[in-house]
Amino acid sequence: MSNTSQMRNELGDFSSIVCFKAVVVGTEEALGEKAAAIALISAGRNRGKQVAEQLGLEGKGLANAEIIPMLQAALGKDGTKLCIIDKIVESGETILAYCRETICSAGEPQGSPRKLTFTLGAVQGVLEKVTGKRLRGKQTESVLRGGSHDVIEFEVLA
Repeated sequence: MSNTSQMRNELGDFSSIVCFKAVVVGTEEALGEKAAAIALISAGRNRGKQVAEQLGLEGKGLANAEIIPMLQAALGKDGTKLCIIDKIVESGETILAYCRETICSAGEPQGSPRKLTFTLGAVQGVLEKVTGKRLRGKQTESVLRGGSHDVIEFEVLA
């Protein structure tokens, strides 16, 4: 993602989903589920803003056809592997992001109550920078509960 060298010479820039999930579960055990969700969404939001800045997407608006391919490259299989964003749909004061293979849902059994936290925050941070608007997100569909995608609905606050 960045033009600098790798953060680690031998291991490279990436870690495993197993380690990430251990951070999530440990944070939930230490803080409780709700406080952990707030912390993880906030961390994701900060990361998403960094991604948007690194990609030069600030203020581009969702109509820009380059946004989805750029996000897929940065966050998908050729990037950090956070998730694949298949589409973003804007309708009035609502924005829907259709994601799959999210890190938050990875390895969870069907029917799991697990919700997107870090992924939700990261997508929110990117979209806030792209649109210049403050958003509030909630997951409305889950691949763990029968959906074809993890769908995040963002309400425009300001």
